[in-house]
Amino acid sequence: MTFADARARYRRTETVDFQVVDDPHQIILVTLRELLRSLRALAAASEAGGSYPDQHLNRALTAIYILQSSLDFEKGGEIADNLFSVYEFCRAQVAAAFRREAGAKLGEAAGHIGTILDAWEQIGPQGRP
Repeated sequence: MTFADARARYRRTETVDFQVVDDPHQIILVTLRELLRSLRALAAASEAGGSYPDQHLNRALTAIYILQSSLDFEKGGEIADNLFSVYEFCRAQVAAAFRREAGAKLGEAAGHIGTILDAWEQIGPQGRP
């Protein structure tokens, strides 16, 4: 990558409209949406036989870390354990894509996250104390 390429990439990320969110429910909602978006982009790249966009690899791994670290295993019990397992499956698929391994199940990972996102949207603010 040349200096000009790096500068152009930095400028593109600088222009992205980031949402400022301080509500915990909204933080998870935005994180799930971004993860789903990145997983879909990675799955599309995989199906097209192209290379994986680094931006989506990094965003997906970051989103998974945020989601895993937000789990409360004491209060969440079995649900937290199951969510962790799904997030870990997604992490393993993204890591396989990062290593450029064949057979990463990115579409399946996106499907799981889509289901979680749908449920999280239905819970909405009323599910919180």
